[in-house]
Amino acid sequence: MSTKISVLRLYRRSLKLALDWAVHRYLWRGQALYIRGLFEANKHVTEPRQQRELIKETEALLEKWKHPDPYRPPTAPGGSKYERNLPAPILDPPPKMTL
Repeated sequence: MSTKISVLRLYRRSLKLALDWAVHRYLWRGQALYIRGLFEANKHVTEPRQQRELIKETEALLEKWKHPDPYRPPTAPGGSKYERNLPAPILDPPPKMTL
């Protein structure tokens, strides 16, 4: 597999991982810009040995920051019970009222 394809896959994985940790989309956007800046900073590296080392470091970081309960769309098999960014419904019954 070429280096370009593996870097693109790492970039996509890092964005999806950030989406698992972000509660709101506007928070995720800031993280996405930061991730993009990190990838852009190493864009000039052309030596294959350095590229492989950067890819290994990035994969290790992604494994370290992996979410223990990643978000899955509710319609997917094994999907999350609640839609993203919506509060969970209150499951307790309302208190009894005496009149």
